[in-house]
Formats: sequence, C-alpha cells, structure tokens
Amino acid sequence: MISDISFKHINKLAIPALISGISEPILSLTDAAIVGNITVNATEALAAVGIVSTFLSMLIWVLGQTRSAISSIVSQYLGADQLDKIKNLPAQAIFIITSISIFIILFTYPFASSIFKLYNASNVILDYSVLYYKIRVFGFPFTLFTMAVFGAFRGLQNTYYPMIIAILGTLINIVLDVILVYGIDGFIEPMNIAGAAYASVFSQFIMALCSAYFLLKKTAIPLKISFPFNKEIKRFVFMILNLFVRTIALNVTLYFASSFATSYGAEYIAAYTIAINLWFLGAFIIDGYASAGNILSGKFFGAKAYNLLIQLSNQLIKYGIIVGIITAIIGAVFYVPIGHVFTSDPKVLIAFYDIFWMVLLMQPFCALAFIFDGMFKGLGKMKFLRNVLLFSTFIVFVPLLFWLDSLDYKLYAIFTALTVWIIARGIPLIIKFRRLFLPLV
Repeated sequence: MISDISFKHINKLAIPALISGISEPILSLTDAAIVGNITVNATEALAAVGIVSTFLSMLIWVLGQTRSAISSIVSQYLGADQLDKIKNLPAQAIFIITSISIFIILFTYPFASSIFKLYNASNVILDYSVLYYKIRVFGFPFTLFTMAVFGAFRGLQNTYYPMIIAILGTLINIVLDVILVYGIDGFIEPMNIAGAAYASVFSQFIMALCSAYFLLKKTAIPLKISFPFNKEIKRFVFMILNLFVRTIALNVTLYFASSFATSYGAEYIAAYTIAINLWFLGAFIIDGYASAGNILSGKFFGAKAYNLLIQLSNQLIKYGIIVGIITAIIGAVFYVPIGHVFTSDPKVLIAFYDIFWMVLLMQPFCALAFIFDGMFKGLGKMKFLRNVLLFSTFIVFVPLLFWLDSLDYKLYAIFTALTVWIIARGIPLIIKFRRLFLPLV
C-alpha cells in the first residue's frame, strides 16, 4: 500500500489532472489574449470577456461540483471494493445536473443585460458582454457533462483520459479562436468577440462527445439512466447542496472583486481580467496535486487506511508548496512579456504590472488551501468546507475589501483581500484534518 503514495504514483495522478484541470482557464485565457489584440475596441472586448468569464465561472463552479461529489463516492466504494453498488449513480447525477443547466440557460438568456449591469458593465462593454454570453452559454451543459464524467474517471483513479479530452478541447479552441476572431482573408470574415464565443462552444461540445465515448469504451459505468435512484443519491444531493452554498460564497468573492475592478474604469477591469485569469491558471496547476489528494483520500478513507491519509497529506503539502514556488518564479522571470501577450494598451499594462506580483506571491498559500480542499472533498466532508468558505468570505474577505477600497487602494485592495482570503481558507482545513485523523492513527 505504501507504493500507492509514492512520488511516482502521486504524479501519475496529479500531472494528467493538472493538464486537464487547466483546460477551462486556458479557454478563458485564450479568449482574453486573442480578443485583447483585435483592432476595434480591444480593451472593451477584453473587459467583456473578463466579466462574462467571471459569471460563467460562477455557474460552472456551482454546478460543476458534481465532479467532486461523484469522485468522492466512487473512490470510497472503490476503496471498500464495492464498486458495483454505485455503477448507475454517475448517469443519474449527469441527468440531474444537465437538466438544471438547461433551466439556467432559459432563465439567464433573456436577462443577460440586467445580469451584467450588476457587474457595473455599461455602454460598449455591456453590449459586448451580452453578445459574448448569449453565444457562449450554450456550451454550459456540455461543460457540466464533461466535468461529471471526469469525476467518474477520478473516482476510478484514472486521470489519463480526462487529460486527453482536455488537451483535444484546448487545441480545438485555440485554432478556432484564431480563425473565427481574426478571420481568413477571402474565406471567413473576422467575427471578433463573437468568434471567441463560438470557438469555446464548439470545443466544449467536442469534449463532451469524447467524454461519453471514453467512459463507455474504457469503463463499466453506463450512461443510460436507470431507476429507481441509487441509495447514494441522497448523500450525493446533500454533498451538492453543501458545495452549492460553498461555491455561492466563493463567487461572492469573485463578484465583489470583479464589480469593484469594473467600477475603477476600463483599464482596471482589463488589468484585473488578465491577472485573475493568470491566478486561475496558477490555481488549476496547483489543483493537479489537490486532485491527487481528492482521488487517493477517498480511496484510503473507504479502505480505513488512516495512516496512509496522514502520509498522503504530508507529501502533498511538500509537493504543492514546491509547485507554487516554481509557478511564482516562472511568472517573475516572464513578468513583462506576459502582459504584452494579452494587451498593448499602456494604461492596462501599467495597472496589470502594479499588482501581478501579488498574484505570484499568493501561489504557495494557494497550494495549501487547494490541496486540503481537495482532500476534504475526497473524504466527503463537504459541510466543513462550506463553513470554512462562508467564514473566509463574509468575515474576512468582504469587510477587508470594503475597508481597503475606502482607502482608495483600487486593485491593491482586491488582491490584498484575496491573499488574506486564501490564507483564511487553508489554515482551518489543516487544523481540522489533523484533529480528525491523527487520533485514529
């Protein structure tokens, strides 16, 4: 069993999970980089992509928690050698979550303008936000379907096929972004920001098709819905509800950050868009090891191998901090060129360079928070995760942001509050984990 938490085995799970995990932020980063360099209203288009990406991330993170819930239950049953008892659960979960996503499209589509006014978008930025959202939202059910299938694969201790699917989807998105945004002279007219949205939807559709294919061909888990509901569907729903509340709190943080940045002016929301998407990228890189923790902790918990849980946590802390430091160093080395990838607007670049160092400084703290976040999801301890995020958001982040904003710190206020928020998320998880499992060892 010790070999199950060797460096080699952890990386066998973490590296493919890392690669598949960064597909979503890369989709948004690709849109931002390409749209930020169009010839007409580039800064406004970049701001619109940032606002819509923030809102879509909220929806995806709220409902995409299906992945963690499915992964937790499947991995625990795998560890207990009782996988046959929940084979029909993933299909039922996918049915529930995709049905909800279609309802959300019907509810938000007519009110897109009102939604983005809440983010302080106006004039050209508002028009672009509505245009971009009304196309890209149709990829939402495909994204949730793919994430749920990824959860089933993770529960089965397999991150290889999700990696293949994510790489394919990302490559398709990049190629189509270039073609549809800029056009091909004599063949395709430039579609600007609409082209970026169409590219994302098509790539998400292809990823969903590939996910269905690999799940049916490479596992014994069916996609055909069967009734009655599995006995674990109740626990699944309660996990989702706790994660739902937790993710609402998470997106309150992102909403206030985005809304405040927008209120400072176009160059500030554009700079914030670049910085927060790079932060997402760094977070998802670290999340590769959080995913390994999620996958293995559920299996060890199901097998009651508590000593391995403690060993796993110790190793993941070390690996996560190393990855966080490496990420920060790479960002520091390419500090200036990174900004020019996304925009040539001098005002945006100045605002971005002023706060990018804070994004880099956060990376090791993110490592600790995300790794234990992943482990608690694997353990199925969603209620505690909910409470920690409610505390860090409403008791720590929101009051701190309003206070720093009153001092006119602008983007400094946002990223200082985010840094303290991350620390407030990580420390309680570490303490709780030790109190739960050290006595059992």
